[in-house]
Amino acid sequence: QVQLVESGGGLVQPGGSLRLSCAASGTFFRFRAMGWYRQAPGKQREAVARIRTDDTAYYADSVKGRFTISRDSARNMVYLQMNSLKPEDTAVYYCNTVPSSAEYWGKGTLVTVAS
Repeated sequence: QVQLVESGGGLVQPGGSLRLSCAASGTFFRFRAMGWYRQAPGKQREAVARIRTDDTAYYADSVKGRFTISRDSARNMVYLQMNSLKPEDTAVYYCNTVPSSAEYWGKGTLVTVAS
């Protein structure tokens, strides 16, 4: 059974940094574009960043220049480096394939940006 498990969230002050990790069980994701998504309280889930199998990355305008997505296929990992965090980045962050699949949503990891 394929699972995606997110980690690395926490409480950080505005301007701070966090690195999120997504561990995939199985090797299927090596052949799939992967993405990070987030859902803020009271809002719909949105795509934040995605990375193709050739490591080409794309970002939402709201995080461009601050977030960096990367992948380590040998270790079945996907990462999201988040710098210059803002209060509006507060959300539960998830990883999933691109396009996303309902069966792969995990519990996510909570990121709270507050002073």
